[in-house]
Amino acid sequence: MIGRAAKRAERVALEAAGEDLAGWHRRGSLRSVRERVITTAVLTLALVPASAVASDVSATHAYLQANYVLSRATVGIAPAQHAATEALNSRLARECPRAGAGSPITEVTEPMSYEVAVALWSVSYGTTAGPIQTFVRAVKPLHWSNRRTTRLARAYATKLHEMATLPMPDLCTDVRAWTASHFQVVPANVLQLDRHAEAIGELNPVPQKLLAPFERGGDAALAARARALEVKAAEIEFVKGQDTFIQVTETLGLPE
Repeated sequence: MIGRAAKRAERVALEAAGEDLAGWHRRGSLRSVRERVITTAVLTLALVPASAVASDVSATHAYLQANYVLSRATVGIAPAQHAATEALNSRLARECPRAGAGSPITEVTEPMSYEVAVALWSVSYGTTAGPIQTFVRAVKPLHWSNRRTTRLARAYATKLHEMATLPMPDLCTDVRAWTASHFQVVPANVLQLDRHAEAIGELNPVPQKLLAPFERGGDAALAARARALEVKAAEIEFVKGQDTFIQVTETLGLPE
């Protein structure tokens, strides 16, 4: 959980600064990054038919609007997310405190600790399910002349939907089963859920460099505001998520 949140925080911070990490190391200046974006935009517009450009402009505007609304909602819902995860920890403390005490601090226990992360994602993203579904409905029908852009936008929407609909595991039952096996057998349903969550992968919005050529009017400013909100949301997710993950694993008697 912490690794994914940290990666997301790093990614959105870099994108908000307008930096391409690989390009930064190769070319060594923010100016060169900006020049490449401008060059790409000019070449893209020169090669794409006018009808396709109009469609791309429309799709880009719709995506940026939907992404801004989602980013703003995510930041606004953060206190409710934190309250929901705190409520989960309190319930576990009542129902199965230290149920996994004695678990070895080895790789064999990792699936059990990872299930805690999945449970916290289920609660957190589930709390944001409404805004996420609004985003999904707005983005899934969008189409760009660049198939990669279309594919990335739809993949992002799909992954958000999958995170918002992650099944909530029965942590007490699973940890008790793990303990009853003398810490030898990870329940099959835990492994299955862990694999499902892991397969979702990183949540990556459409890269700004693919959208920039088709921004018009206030689109660039809207994109900048969305990126600032994404940075804030990622920071909250990392800090609060780290604290809650530690609390819940301690409550269950599992290693971090």
